Amino acid sequence: MLRAAGVEHDSVASAVDEAAVKARHSDPLQLSSELAEAKALSVSDTSAEPWVIGGDSIVSVRGRMFDKPRSREEAAEHLRLFSGKTMQLTSAVALARAGEVDWSHVESASLVIRELSEGFIHHYLEAEWPEVGYCVGVFRLEGRGVQLFERIDGDHFTILGMPLIPLLRALRERGLLPA
Repeated sequence: MLRAAGVEHDSVASAVDEAAVKARHSDPLQLSSELAEAKALSVSDTSAEPWVIGGDSIVSVRGRMFDKPRSREEAAEHLRLFSGKTMQLTSAVALARAGEVDWSHVESASLVIRELSEGFIHHYLEAEWPEVGYCVGVFRLEGRGVQLFERIDGDHFTILGMPLIPLLRALRERGLLPA
């Protein structure tokens, strides 16, 4: 998304212990925000770059938060659990500079999942695995994942994993992108 939007960047993995952060939160808004900030700070502390962007997305259904599936079998189980329910997808982004969070933003979207048959789940995973294994929610909206849904309420970029429009505004406000 950043590259397509014209934001030059390097990708660096953070050293954040996500499990430890997740153990402290039951609210997806707080969790995604803390993870985005922690990731930005983790890289900011060790990066030669003056500005660091961190992000994270959380999927929850009926109050239960889900991680990326660890296997195709777990992906199928997630899809069975999502079937006929509304998924809340919460995405957060943070900007850090010199080891301090300068700005952060969090947004949520609601995705109504249609009833999914076993046959659909099988064929979907045949076509989309292992790529959807890297996606919380077991879908790529820009691909066949769109077939999971009856209705989507929320920002497109937030659903893709980052509230891009607010981030671009923050980058322009800091002189990091042309205004």
